[in-house]
Amino acid sequence: MRPAELKVELPEIPRKRYFAIGEVSELCDVKPHVLRYWEQEFPQLKPVKRRGNRRYYQQDDVLMVRRIRSLLYEQGFTIGGARLRLKEGQASAAASLRPLTAPAAANSVVDAGERSAAPRRNSEIKSLRADLESLLKLLPER
Repeated sequence: MRPAELKVELPEIPRKRYFAIGEVSELCDVKPHVLRYWEQEFPQLKPVKRRGNRRYYQQDDVLMVRRIRSLLYEQGFTIGGARLRLKEGQASAAASLRPLTAPAAANSVVDAGERSAAPRRNSEIKSLRADLESLLKLLPER
C-alpha cells in the first residue's frame, strides 16, 4: 500500500477546550493505545492528566496528533524520522522569531551603514507579518 492510499479525510475538530482519548482517537483515526504510545515517543505530545490519570487533550494536542499521523502514515517516516522532523520544525520556528526578540538597546543606535539595511528589514518584517496572519487564519476562531 502506498502512502497516497492511506490519506483519509479527517473530521473537523470541534470547538471544545478538552477532548478525551476516545474523542481524539476518532478525530485523528488512530487507536487509543497508539496515542498512549506516541505520548512516550514524542515529547511534543503532552495531554493534561487529571483524576485517575485520565488524559485530556487540548486543540494543540489534537493538531499535533494529526501532524504525527501524517508524518508516519501518509509521508512514510519512521518514528525517529518523524521525531526529528517535528524537532526541526520547532527549531526553524524559533529561529524565525529571534530577530523579533532582539534587545531594544541594540537597535537604538543607527549609523549610516544600518540605514541602508532598513528597507530590507522592513520587507522582512512585512513578510513575517504576512506569514503570521496566514497562520492565524488556520487557527480555529474562539
